Amino acid sequence: MFLIAGPCAIENRDVVMKTAEVLCGLCEEKGVKLYFKSSYDKANRTSASDRGVGMEEGLRILQEVKEQFGLPIVTDVHESWQCKAAAEVADVLQIPAFLSRQTDLLQAAAMTGRVVNVKKGQFMAPWDLKGAIEKIEQVSADAAKNGHVWLTERGSSFGYGRLVVDMTSLVEMRRFGCPVVFDATHSVQQPSSQAGITGGNREMVPYLMRAALAVGVDGLFIETHPEPEKAISDAANQVRLADMRQLLEEALKIDQCLKNR
Repeated sequence: MFLIAGPCAIENRDVVMKTAEVLCGLCEEKGVKLYFKSSYDKANRTSASDRGVGMEEGLRILQEVKEQFGLPIVTDVHESWQCKAAAEVADVLQIPAFLSRQTDLLQAAAMTGRVVNVKKGQFMAPWDLKGAIEKIEQVSADAAKNGHVWLTERGSSFGYGRLVVDMTSLVEMRRFGCPVVFDATHSVQQPSSQAGITGGNREMVPYLMRAALAVGVDGLFIETHPEPEKAISDAANQVRLADMRQLLEEALKIDQCLKNR
């Protein structure tokens, strides 16, 4: 099991570096492969509020994380032209769920040679990801077979203000032969509030995480922040950095049980 983790958005250097230091030490202690993730721009926010430090400064900070802690980097790309620059720092280019059917974006990410993590759209069935994989493989043959495509479950829309997770989607996504990741923090979001702010319930993260691990996944995606209440994005569903040790220990116990069956 590998872990993708970090603060949702790069709001400043101090938060990013502190989070990277804690996660790096914890994952080294537990023997877990860590991919550090944070977004230089939250371009798909519900409201027109703070989106982060921007691409140039954000990539500079992520490069510092990479050099200081030796961690592989994951970051979002929202437009095709961003892929080349992001790939100079990031080892994995993440396609946001809202953009998971955007052909040009998928193919531009694939053409960098980096791993492409496709987050399943809230509006998509798991088998719809076949189309995303085929688009990627038009420009990067056998990308899925070679482990260069990851698929991430992050919940499905249920009415206007809720998400639900169909755990059988993890089984369906596995059929494509790609590493499957469960996004435990975005799955507890409560989108589309009338105030224009996405809500969430971080207390439910451990429960959904346990269920997904019991089904069987290759990786976990968990956004975490030293002080989630002060985060500029996803404040309600990011896990407290201080709680990551207990969460990771629980995850490893379930993962090991499944492997020892």
